[in-house]
Amino acid sequence: MEMPENANELSSPWAERLKRFEDFLAFEERRSKHTVRNYVKATEAFLQWVGESDSGETMSPRLVRSYVVEVQRHYERRTIHNHVSGMRVFFKWLRREGEVEGSPMLGVRLPKLDRPLPVQLSELQILALLDAPMALLQSEQVSPLEAWRDTLVLEILYGGGLRIGELCGLKVKDVDATAGVVRVMGKGSKERVCPVGVVAIQVYQHYLAHYRGVCAPDSWVFVRRNGESLSPRTIQARLKIYLKHAGLPMDLTPHKLWHSFATHLLDHGADLRIVQNMLGHASLSSTQIYTHVGVSRLKKAHAQAHPRA
Repeated sequence: MEMPENANELSSPWAERLKRFEDFLAFEERRSKHTVRNYVKATEAFLQWVGESDSGETMSPRLVRSYVVEVQRHYERRTIHNHVSGMRVFFKWLRREGEVEGSPMLGVRLPKLDRPLPVQLSELQILALLDAPMALLQSEQVSPLEAWRDTLVLEILYGGGLRIGELCGLKVKDVDATAGVVRVMGKGSKERVCPVGVVAIQVYQHYLAHYRGVCAPDSWVFVRRNGESLSPRTIQARLKIYLKHAGLPMDLTPHKLWHSFATHLLDHGADLRIVQNMLGHASLSSTQIYTHVGVSRLKKAHAQAHPRA
């Protein structure tokens, strides 16, 4: 949803600044065309509103707060957040250019966003997805290499709670088959140890023995036929094949397996802080959203089954 477009033109100084701001975003910051357009339109709408308000008030946090209150009557909170982000960049740029002494965006508070609950698969859906590569192997729709490799991809994504980038970066030296864990380098260059489960290790050992042979420690775990490492795009494309076979929504992504991993652990009584460490979350609050998923599911079950619900 876009901010309102106004037919009234800005005064020459502001119009000229806005044009230079647009060039700054496009050529110096190299922002996307979509971002450039949204940031410029958002700032333009605010400047037009200031010109129309005719309050005589100088550009200040109080003025910005009044504007935020005004647009809340017409626009979604996320839209307001996105466009105020553009206004922040504009006034920060103006300050860098020496055209304003301070930003009127300082201290401006925005309406709280509703945090959407992560989408995840049920345990039965996960089982159907994990079984899909071998089922397609039996019908000769995928090769043995693809079936065992892709089964291992799914088992580690779900069994270990890895992000797709972490999975693609996995090397043979990162897998400790004896301990049943893998070491990954997560966000912020923080290393963590992830248990992946007995099944994943069994699949890994079969895959290595029958389809990789002797591997150097620095070899990628997941490779294509030509020996190059699997890319996130390739994994996403392979996932579509198995989603279709399992009759699951085609818009599901590898990240949904990550959400499912966390939710299912907590559903079965795992300690929240342990799950936090396994996910590589810096803050416990990031992990707590998965407890809300569990509560949401409990409430839904209660509403469907309890006679007094």
